[in-house]
Amino acid sequence: MNVEILGPRAREAMRRAGRAAAATLAAVGARLQPSVTTADIDRWVREDTAQRGGRPSQLGYKGFPAAVCTSRNHVVCHGIPRRDEVLAPGDIVNVDVTTELDGYHGDTSATFFIGEPSAEARHVVDVARRCRDAGVAVVRDGARLGDIGAAIEEVARAEGCSVVREVGGHGIGRRMHLPPHVAHTGVRGAGMRLRAGMAITIEPMVNLGSHRIRTLTDGWTIVTEDGSLSAQFEHTVLVTGDGCEILTLS
Repeated sequence: MNVEILGPRAREAMRRAGRAAAATLAAVGARLQPSVTTADIDRWVREDTAQRGGRPSQLGYKGFPAAVCTSRNHVVCHGIPRRDEVLAPGDIVNVDVTTELDGYHGDTSATFFIGEPSAEARHVVDVARRCRDAGVAVVRDGARLGDIGAAIEEVARAEGCSVVREVGGHGIGRRMHLPPHVAHTGVRGAGMRLRAGMAITIEPMVNLGSHRIRTLTDGWTIVTEDGSLSAQFEHTVLVTGDGCEILTLS
């Protein structure tokens, strides 16, 4: 597997792209409220990304028709923004922003509450955030990919949740999706070793019910098979000798 090791200039370019993506996500997240449509989110992402000198990486990727993924309630990932999808009190929605800036990509997402969440919604969102953080915490030079998945799955299982297996994180740099695939389940000590200079995303999708998923007829939108809530948080991280640098902190 050919995995790129980023040099000093590329690392600085990744920092700029990551900061831009994180800033767009924060700006859009602050505007979310009941009556907003997911098409509004798409428009805001396009506008904010352009103001920061970037381009939405997702727009047109393998035919994807929008600048952002908006995944609401039981949608796991890759939700397509629509004018007729209106956020309502009690919803949760994941907003997944990827920005290309000066030829490099920063990828980040967060799940937001719309109004007052239910106890179940609050739980799955909290667990998803903690799962991401647990995965990030084990990243360092010499760690293995299986260490990331194991750390994530341990947190989810302890909280009565499940982790989606078919979709995971990925390498990132001069392309949005690069090797390696970063599974969010795994066995400690297994899988490829991480090396300083690699950039990857960690983005576990955590379900309140079963881990099983299905894809809708649009070919993109992935939902929980049992209709349970799903939440996700994502960071782009740069592997370093003694840990990692989170490139998408807001």
